[in-house]
Amino acid sequence: MSVTSMTGFARADGNSGASQWAWEIKTVNGKNLDLRFRLPPGFDAVEASARTFLAGAFARGSCQIGLQVKRASAAPAVRVNQQVLQAVLAAMAEASRQIDAAAPRLDGLFAIKGVLETDEPDEDEAQKAELVTDLLDGLKRAIAACLAMRRSEGEALARVLLARVGEIEALTQEAEANPARQPAAIRDRLAMQIRALTEAAPALDPDRLHQEAVLIAAKADIREELDRLNAHVAAARNLLTAGGPVGRKLDFLAQEFNREVNTLCSKANDVSLTAIGLSLKAVVEQFREQVQNIE
Repeated sequence: MSVTSMTGFARADGNSGASQWAWEIKTVNGKNLDLRFRLPPGFDAVEASARTFLAGAFARGSCQIGLQVKRASAAPAVRVNQQVLQAVLAAMAEASRQIDAAAPRLDGLFAIKGVLETDEPDEDEAQKAELVTDLLDGLKRAIAACLAMRRSEGEALARVLLARVGEIEALTQEAEANPARQPAAIRDRLAMQIRALTEAAPALDPDRLHQEAVLIAAKADIREELDRLNAHVAAARNLLTAGGPVGRKLDFLAQEFNREVNTLCSKANDVSLTAIGLSLKAVVEQFREQVQNIE
């Protein structure tokens, strides 16, 4: 199973009888699966099936689903309402005996409300059912195309993330091998600090200074942070290799990476280790930003 991005787009269109239709699906980043539909009037019943299809294909992301339908309907039947027309003519004849006016024109008579009536053709239920079936088949095609795009982008993101994980591992190994972490270097640095203190204040107890130096050395040890960074590197690689909806887990790992790097920087007792820590922070931030696109 491959890693999938949350960004995608797809369109599917077709004909069904006298109707033309088109689906569009746009997906972007989102904490959960958020489906938003724009359907024409009379197609609300399609939404329930569409939600089922989309929930089965996508695990996370904000999805906008639009449907357009154009119907080439038959011309309505037009007829004259004889009863209304006769009533209008009778009223005009009665009025003409009292008012000298021109004879009514045909267009004027037809403009009177109720004289002309239109009968819309009844919608064929079989054709309507066929249209719904064709629409759902088209939606499945659009979902498949969008999913293919999300997977393609996900594969590219996985390669980028694996590269960032490799950089984190290399910098962790660099910190591991840093000369400033060697016991001899730590001992010499502490001895120099103790010597400077005793020379500045001879009354200080050398044994107490030695104990404090041991505590400082223990607090400055970054062994645990390095071990956890290595463990997180292995976990990130496993998730990216396994694939599937791993975005939330990778986001959690990004937070853990950042926590360990912050602690490493705070414990660093040498400028070279601090520089490595700052480089780690930059790479971890790049990793975190890319993870936001993973489903």
